[in-house]
Amino acid sequence: MTLLTPLIEQRADPFIYKHSDGYYYFTASVPAYDGIELRRARTIAGLKDADTVMVWRKPDEGPYSDLIWAPEIHFNQGAWYIYFAAAPSREIKDQLFQHRMYVIRCQDANPVAGHWEFLGQIDTGIDSFCLDATTFSHQGQLYYLWAQKANDIAGNSNLYIAKMDKPWRIASEPVLLTKPEFDWECRGFLVNEGPAVLHRNGKFFITYSASATDENYAMGLLWADENSDLLDPKSWTKSQSPVLVSAPEHKIFGPGHNSFTLGEDGQTDLLVYHARTYTEIEGDPLWDPNRHTFVKPLRWDENGMPVFGSAALAD
Repeated sequence: MTLLTPLIEQRADPFIYKHSDGYYYFTASVPAYDGIELRRARTIAGLKDADTVMVWRKPDEGPYSDLIWAPEIHFNQGAWYIYFAAAPSREIKDQLFQHRMYVIRCQDANPVAGHWEFLGQIDTGIDSFCLDATTFSHQGQLYYLWAQKANDIAGNSNLYIAKMDKPWRIASEPVLLTKPEFDWECRGFLVNEGPAVLHRNGKFFITYSASATDENYAMGLLWADENSDLLDPKSWTKSQSPVLVSAPEHKIFGPGHNSFTLGEDGQTDLLVYHARTYTEIEGDPLWDPNRHTFVKPLRWDENGMPVFGSAALAD
């Protein structure tokens, strides 16, 4: 039994991308929520002490001037893109948690040292709270996957998918894939958020996070055959039980908002996620900085399904 320790402390919503240049790129929500930080290294372990660069800072005012959440870096159609959520200034009454999704682009080879340009909002056609966008490609088609509130569905957010015709533009109607419905998705808040995609063994897998961002936070799983219509909700099967939960016996709480990357051997799938190491949060949990980045191997069973194991154990 090997107990995990944080790879990077005080970085929530972690995203690690391994590029064809041999580098790992890391971004996450920073404690001040005031911009987008990048670091890169040749190894996963090297990310811990890698130089950090704030590649984009929020403006002082306006619709995307506060609470910069959950950035993800992707290399789509020959350029770098970071998708993130941002809210209007809190100085504006009732604007807290009115996030919308935005994108910035870098066309240089090294995104840490390169120039980033703000491209604007990703419009889903639904004007409501939204966040946690990710992208993936299949058979030449780029897809957008995110969390958003629906006025006719109880709760804070559901997961939606759509096609993109450009890395900054949705090209089809949003399709609802999952909403909070099981008890473990509705503790504290009714939430489905933080989707991540993995394509393995003839299937697409989507992990997501549910419930409040305390010790109740947990991860769920959807999967679909790779040859099915990924925009058809009937193509997807949803696990009735969570796949990663708190491990209080080892003081790991609220694992979630994950991403996937490949190990340095180019074969081992790695699960990247954040978790807390205590539950005694003083004040608003939003401003408690101690959600740490963890990384562990993802295992597979004989049926080609992922085995997540304990949030506290490497094996």
